[in-house]
Amino acid sequence: MSGDEPPEPEQPDGVPPGRALRSGWTTGACAAAAAKAAFVALTTGAFPETVAITLPRGQRPSFAIVHSGWDDTGPTAGVIKDAGDDPDVTHGAMILATVAAGAPGSGVQFRAGAGVGTVTRPGLPLGVGEPAINPGPRAMIAAALGDAADGRAPDVVVTVSIPGGEQLAAKTLNARLGIVGGLSVLGTTGIVVPFSCSAWIHSIHRGIDVARASGLRHIAAATGSTSEAAVQRLLGLQEAALIDMGDFIGGTLKYLRHHPVDRLTVAGGFAKVAKLAQGAMDLHSGRSRIDLSRLGAVAAASGAAPEVVSEIAAAESAGQALAIADAAGLRLADAVAHAARAVVRETLADATAVDVFVFDRAGALIGHAAA
Repeated sequence: MSGDEPPEPEQPDGVPPGRALRSGWTTGACAAAAAKAAFVALTTGAFPETVAITLPRGQRPSFAIVHSGWDDTGPTAGVIKDAGDDPDVTHGAMILATVAAGAPGSGVQFRAGAGVGTVTRPGLPLGVGEPAINPGPRAMIAAALGDAADGRAPDVVVTVSIPGGEQLAAKTLNARLGIVGGLSVLGTTGIVVPFSCSAWIHSIHRGIDVARASGLRHIAAATGSTSEAAVQRLLGLQEAALIDMGDFIGGTLKYLRHHPVDRLTVAGGFAKVAKLAQGAMDLHSGRSRIDLSRLGAVAAASGAAPEVVSEIAAAESAGQALAIADAAGLRLADAVAHAARAVVRETLADATAVDVFVFDRAGALIGHAAA
């Protein structure tokens, strides 16, 4: 690729100073480049070696066309996705686009090829039965085709395929969102910023949308698979009500503030819930730390003896602090759950009932604050 390069991201925590992180291109940008190349072949009979597209924010990168061919459906062109240094599941995947002539006046129509999913549940930005090619990528594809057709989007059918996409989709949250058969084609800006985790946050938002559209008024947001399985078992929630928020409690709560549900259950391990109780909105170990002196203050407010409070404040980890509290007969996890619930309630709309569950590493309940 050449032309405009995506901007370098800010250095994330935990990365050695001086190590440059490389941004990349979204699946949608790659699909737009492939579609443009296939359209050029459809109209001229020859595939270009590279194509340039204009991204929504004005950058104009060029992409190498690494696959080209014809069959009964029309010309197909392919681009290898380069996600830069982001741990993107689709990094290195081939993004193919086949372009065929459409009915006069039909504009640009989209189809899901092999490895691209289909929407099966309401609540997403696309209707049920639509190919999982999001509105942003659709606009980029239409703009790229218009660029190759003297400024006006042509009447064509674009089929996007990703070889191996169905297997890659098993590593994503697509099945939970009701996207079956493959991956989603995503990308609002066309640029992948390393470690921004935008795809994960996108999945959180769409999971909330799907739950609301399905009529589910109680959802559970969990920090990991153990707490998610435990809270589902405890409350009997269906899968569509489960939100795998990971460390992104802030992004989850911000979205819920504007897209509320009747009841939110937050579930997690002791350390992450303790950080939430102290006001952290990003629970990643590299971006927030437990203040053990504050944890000691929580213990004191719960009736801990001064010597226990001192031990907790001097502990080397949240786990050690919890063990000290347990040995003293103190329900520290309950106190932390109540403090975390207060933080969540301050962030959300008043109409949302909130409860918090704290689980140990084996999935056993060790703390709870009721709604």
